[in-house]
Amino acid sequence: MFNIIKESENTKARLGCFITSFGAVETPAFFPVATQAALKGLSPKELDEIGISGLLVNAYHLYLRPGVSVIEQAGGLHNFMGFYGPIITDSGGYQVFSLSRLRKVSDEGVTFSSHIDGSRHFLSPEDVMDIQLRLGANVVVPLDECIKNPADKSYASSALERTLKWARVSHDIFKKRKVKDVMFFGIIQGSTFSDLRQRSIEGIVSLGVDGIAIGGLSVGETKDERYSILSFIGDKLKKEYIRYFMGYGRPSDIIEAVECGIDLFDCIVPTRFARTGTAFTEAGKIVVRNASFAYDTAPLDENCNCYVCRNFSRSYLRHLVNAKEILGVQLLTYHNVWWYNNFMNRIRESIRKDRFREFKKDFLSHFNNS
Repeated sequence: MFNIIKESENTKARLGCFITSFGAVETPAFFPVATQAALKGLSPKELDEIGISGLLVNAYHLYLRPGVSVIEQAGGLHNFMGFYGPIITDSGGYQVFSLSRLRKVSDEGVTFSSHIDGSRHFLSPEDVMDIQLRLGANVVVPLDECIKNPADKSYASSALERTLKWARVSHDIFKKRKVKDVMFFGIIQGSTFSDLRQRSIEGIVSLGVDGIAIGGLSVGETKDERYSILSFIGDKLKKEYIRYFMGYGRPSDIIEAVECGIDLFDCIVPTRFARTGTAFTEAGKIVVRNASFAYDTAPLDENCNCYVCRNFSRSYLRHLVNAKEILGVQLLTYHNVWWYNNFMNRIRESIRKDRFREFKKDFLSHFNNS
C-alpha cells in the first residue's frame, strides 16, 4: 500500500508512506543494493543502526548461487539474511542488458551462460516469478528486456511488446499463487520514446499492479532525455501509484528525479564507490586514497554525525584503503550508506516544510558532481 502524505508546492515532489508486511517506509527513500543477499561491508546490525528501511536483492544472482532451495529451506530471504525490513527482488532484467555477451533473448524467455561457471540456463517469465516468490521478497517484478541507448525505435517497440507480454504472464502466475503480503510492481519500458512509454504505462496499469517500476533509463541516454521521460511518466501516471526508479542513485540525479515525482530508488553507487576509496560529502565526492589526504586530520564530512566521521580522520582512512585493510572499505561503506540515508531524510524534511525547491537549489549549488 502507498499513501501520499504531502505534495510539494510548485513541483511534483511528494512525501509518502509505503506500507509493507515488514514495516512502513517513508518516501522518497533509497534502498541500498544487497545483490547476493548481503550489503558488501555492512552487517544487518549496522544497517539497523544507520536506519536503512529496505534493501534490493538480485534474483538472478541468488538463483545461480546459493540456489533458491537453500534460501527457501532457511525460511526465505529475511531469515536467511537476518534482515527484517522490506526486500525487493530484481528480476534479472538488467543482467539481460549488462551481460549481453552471455545471453540470447526470445519471446519465451532468456537463455544465458552463467558468469560464474559458464553453465547454460534458460529462464522464462514464469520461472523468474516462481523464483522471486520462493525467495520470499516483499516486492516482486516481472522479467523485462532493458535495452541500451541510443536505441532504434523499431527494436525499442519490439522489446516493449515482449516486456508487456512477460508482465502479463508473470502477473497471472502471481495472482494464481496467492502469496500473502507480497506486492507486484510492473516495469515501464520504452526507451526515450514518449509514445512507447505511454503504451507501456497503459499496458502495465491495466494489469492491476501494486506499484510502478521505471526501467530502461540511465543506460546511455542524455540527462535531458532522462528527465523528459521521467516528467512524462509523472504526468501520465495516477498519483496513487508508488514510482520506483530502478538502479538509479547519484545524489544530484536523485534530487532531480524526486522533483519529477519519483518515490523510491536503489543503486550500487554508495557501496561500490566506497570500495574504490571514494566518500560522499556535502561538497561532493572525495577520493580519500589520494596523497592530498595523507596528513588530513579532518573527518570525511564536517557536517556528518555518523560513527566514522565522529571517530576517524581522512588520514587514517586513506592509510587503511592504501594498505588494503578491509576495515577501510567497511568504514567508507558505513559512511556512504549513512550519508545517503541522511540525504533522503533531508529531502523528505524539505518537502514536509514546503522548502524542496530551495533545498534542491542550495544542495546543487555546493555539491560537486564530477
